[in-house]
Amino acid sequence: MFKRILIPTDGSALSAQAANKGVSFARETGAEVVAVYVTQPFAATVGFDGMAAAYAITDEDYDKTAQQQAQKYLQSVLDRAETAGVKATGKAVSNFNVADGIVQTATEEDCDLIFIGSHGRSGLSRLLLGSVTIKVLSLAKTAVLVYRVKESS
Repeated sequence: MFKRILIPTDGSALSAQAANKGVSFARETGAEVVAVYVTQPFAATVGFDGMAAAYAITDEDYDKTAQQQAQKYLQSVLDRAETAGVKATGKAVSNFNVADGIVQTATEEDCDLIFIGSHGRSGLSRLLLGSVTIKVLSLAKTAVLVYRVKESS
């Protein structure tokens, strides 16, 4: 059925929950996993909140920290895949728009499914917070499976 499944992660507990389900799904379908973490370029942080100026962060510092964070979050998915006996690779990409980065990676890595989590928010909270998942759904030419994550209360 599916051969290569893209699983995006942002390092959050809810993202980890979706990634775990995605790895299980890959195991059940005999697919391999491509885990992706999308960072935004240094210029995005300067333009939106002045973080670099406020904390005297250089683009080299930002890139180094972003890469370390990406590897940490990707390794979590790769470890889960190894435990499940699923072939997996990780990829860190940079894009001003996280959804674009996910969709582009799915295309570049020849994935036939994007397995992504969603909080299931609706109404005003979705409008105010935005949704990477909704944007992925609107941009993707690849099949997308949305897993509704369960928030702990």
